[in-house]
Amino acid sequence: MFGRLLLVALVAVTAWALFARDSGAGGTERAYRVQPGDTLWTIATSSYGGDPREGVWKLRERNHLAGTTIAPGQVLRLP
Repeated sequence: MFGRLLLVALVAVTAWALFARDSGAGGTERAYRVQPGDTLWTIATSSYGGDPREGVWKLRERNHLAGTTIAPGQVLRLP
């Protein structure tokens, strides 16, 4: 009895894992072209609500930046 229940649960989890996909709830990715005078802080302040430090961290992680230096014309992906 326990073996059958375990087998049914295993099949259900396996089927769910095979057919699960992204829901698309994250929205479309946005891009931002850096303007002269922009900093990660100003971009985070204008793009995210709340504490800009979290926005700066997200921008650095999303764009694989080693530091906070950005250049005019650079295109950043906004998370």
